[in-house]
Amino acid sequence: MANNLNFDELKAKVSNGEIDTILVCLVDMQGRLLGKRFHAQYFIDSEAGDTHACNYLLATDYDMAPVKGYKATSWDAGYGDYTMRPDLDTLCLMPWLEGTAMVLCDVINHTTHKEVAHSPRAILKRQVAKLAKMGLKPMMASELEFFLFNNSFEAAQKGGYSDLDLVSAYNEDYHIFQTTKEEDVMRAIRNGLYGAGITVECSKGEASAGQEEINVKYDEALISADNHVVIKNACKEIAWAKGKALTFMAKWNNASAGSSSHVHQSLWSLDGKQALFADKNDPNGMSELMQHYVAGLLKYAKDTTLFLAPNINSYKRFQEGTFAPTKTVWSLDNRTAGYRLCGAGSKAVRIECRVGGSDLNPYLAFAALLAAGIKGIEDKLTLAPAFVGDAYAADAGTEDIPNTLRAAAQELDKSTMLRAAFGDDVIDHYVHGAKWELQLFDQQVTDWEVTRGFENA
Repeated sequence: MANNLNFDELKAKVSNGEIDTILVCLVDMQGRLLGKRFHAQYFIDSEAGDTHACNYLLATDYDMAPVKGYKATSWDAGYGDYTMRPDLDTLCLMPWLEGTAMVLCDVINHTTHKEVAHSPRAILKRQVAKLAKMGLKPMMASELEFFLFNNSFEAAQKGGYSDLDLVSAYNEDYHIFQTTKEEDVMRAIRNGLYGAGITVECSKGEASAGQEEINVKYDEALISADNHVVIKNACKEIAWAKGKALTFMAKWNNASAGSSSHVHQSLWSLDGKQALFADKNDPNGMSELMQHYVAGLLKYAKDTTLFLAPNINSYKRFQEGTFAPTKTVWSLDNRTAGYRLCGAGSKAVRIECRVGGSDLNPYLAFAALLAAGIKGIEDKLTLAPAFVGDAYAADAGTEDIPNTLRAAAQELDKSTMLRAAFGDDVIDHYVHGAKWELQLFDQQVTDWEVTRGFENA
């Protein structure tokens, strides 16, 4: 994260009473912040030392239930601790929380004293390190979309998440007047994130009633992933403080558009001075390196889908005519394609993956995309010609994005590329998580089934 606070500055702010609380956080499988609130003086006196957390935190579902069947931890093993090691490069202010700063942690195994292999931050760091050995630095950005409601989180929950009141009644894509009505929340989000050291570019209305988008500066892959999880948490906290609710579900409602998290990516020299995806002599401004990288994204698109669409609900987003992709093709500035070339012919040339929903875990998504791109470079894969036209209508010569969590889990399970990149234990861990979600869902009777079948069955 682009931190705006060093340890000496923290000491001064604690000494003068500006800061009294430190959030010490890890990131779980779902991309949420979990951790502890430390008294700031204790954090200072301990020199930002290690703390501990139960190792079930990287083996739970959305309900925080301990899930049986994980190799990494279990009831049989006694659910011991992991070490949380603060990364002071992520230390930052939380301006929307009184007297509070935050630091993200790496998760360390007690026995090996190494990072826990299946912890999301460690997975991404390994791919970044592999690229560094190749003399490459990944730069990435994730756009984030969400729906904003006039209801509070508490009222929404008590009402069974029915009859929710969106902040607008009509499509507000780029709409200035409607978004003016929402400035009490969105202005606080922009300024709050900026105060945390995250360079916000803009917010805007998106392509559905009540839908918002927040965009921040393109940055190094790990920084952008760290920013992403802080942004999501900040948006929720700021909306809650103002008596409103929001959701990052990929598809919260049948009639509304889905919410995406498009991932922009490119490779640069280690010193950050040379854009290695750019080639002014190529018709599209794409270097040979970029072509190999994008070819890897396409070849392994099915392998990586689970990390871009991690939930059962994620797949409800992939519908024709909704600006969410259905095909794993690349195209020039074409929002119907799964992969869109942006900035053609310029230093900012990059590829945008449009597959991911706003429910993704950024560390896992970024790492999977980088692994696919690395494999494309290593194997010098040839990039097919750009798709032209409406990708929704395409048939011959195109591949569909897996359209269910079950299909995506099967693709991940058999992926030799990601098993080589992440390790078998890591892949097995996340496949098991997907299978658990499917097992739970398969046991549920939905409102749709009751409404459709109560009288007609």
